[in-house]
Amino acid sequence: MNWSRKHLLDIESLKAEEILTILDTARAFKAVGERTIKKVPALSGRTVVNLFVEPSTRTRISFELAAMRLNADVINFTAESSSLRKGETLRDTGKTLEALSADIIVIRHSAEGAPHLLSRVVDCSVINAGDGAHEHPTQALLDTFTIVEKKGEIRGLNVTILGDILYSRVARSNIWALTKLGAKVTLCGPPTLVPRIFEQMGCKVTHNIDEALANADVVDLLRIQHERQRLSAFPSIGEYRSLFGLTTERFNRLKKDAIVMHPGPINRGVEIDSEIADHPRSTILDQVTNGLAIRMAVMFLVTGGSTLPKPTN
Repeated sequence: MNWSRKHLLDIESLKAEEILTILDTARAFKAVGERTIKKVPALSGRTVVNLFVEPSTRTRISFELAAMRLNADVINFTAESSSLRKGETLRDTGKTLEALSADIIVIRHSAEGAPHLLSRVVDCSVINAGDGAHEHPTQALLDTFTIVEKKGEIRGLNVTILGDILYSRVARSNIWALTKLGAKVTLCGPPTLVPRIFEQMGCKVTHNIDEALANADVVDLLRIQHERQRLSAFPSIGEYRSLFGLTTERFNRLKKDAIVMHPGPINRGVEIDSEIADHPRSTILDQVTNGLAIRMAVMFLVTGGSTLPKPTN
């Protein structure tokens, strides 16, 4: 097994073999999730703390359910009800949680690098659930896992990531994961949101949506990150949809076996037409299901798991 890390902080530092180890482990946990009894005792007696300093619903619930399926004790810790609002530092919050015998801290924070800082001051495992516009490693892993399920392998695929790249942590993590596994990645969106600097990550950048979609095997859509933009990056939502939205007309020109992905939440009628979101070639709900398996796999691996346990009776 190619895994010896105590934390999962980003995709950039992972080797391709480590990514594949997570995907293989997730495959086993997904099989557990399809059984009548979905729990395994892999983290019995362990405590997982969801430290969500930045608001989240989907990701927090996914991590919470994944930990519960591993039979861990789960504590949800939100900024609104925490000492962080009273001026406590992240370091002191982390040390307090560790003093309460936390084994894993899952952290989402609006500041880039917060999970890395936390991992340097605590002895327990730290999992990055999204840090600012930097990375969102488990989202990229579940996206990659979904592509493998649908396409068989990553190497050689043409993957187009369409939308707000500049402010998207999902985009950065996906770029690292997909290129490490041999995919050809094209980025597309308004020039204000898809600068040429991303070519340094091994991607192709275009601002022509027809060019971006022409040979795509996978189209990964991203919502506009209004909460991270200081100024509007385009004149109007209507103009964005007209120039860069995946409309039914554009969808019908894709390869007949191309799949459409979205990390959610989706904005119907903006980056994606409603009928495409619900189309059989949309993987949006598959991604949600696969997120559970990926997060179970990551928690299992960072705590030193090596032999997959049998489900409890």
